Amino acid sequence: MTEPDHHYWMNRAIDLSRQSPRAPGAFSVGAVIVADGAEISTGYSRESDPKVHAEESALDKLDPRDPRLRRATLYSTLEPCSERATKTRPPCTDRVLGAGIPVVVIAWREPSTFVENCVGVEKLRERGVRVLELPDLADAAMAVNRHLDLS
Repeated sequence: MTEPDHHYWMNRAIDLSRQSPRAPGAFSVGAVIVADGAEISTGYSRESDPKVHAEESALDKLDPRDPRLRRATLYSTLEPCSERATKTRPPCTDRVLGAGIPVVVIAWREPSTFVENCVGVEKLRERGVRVLELPDLADAAMAVNRHLDLS
């Protein structure tokens, strides 16, 4: 099986992130779920409500029992969150693990802007998820978030 074109799909996620309504206290993120070489779902921050994350939005559009999820790759412009300010919603890392997605590709890791120590990548890897980082696309993924303090 050939490796998917990670740059193509990440650029698709970056395009989606630009649709996120800008918010002073949240990142604008895009996400694409790909299985068998085809896009099966997309999402972006605040797509359906002010608190929805990109990965959450994409996963909400699929049946959690969809067998394609077990062979899918999730492309997210930002590291999936490991904790949420809204305690009624599970972190995106938990949602990814629950869906059984085996591969996650990110453009950049979450800075300490809102969460002191995001451990999404570590949590995914500990549970056997293959996590790839595309640092050459980090600037493009961050560009939509330049209004935030990205320290």
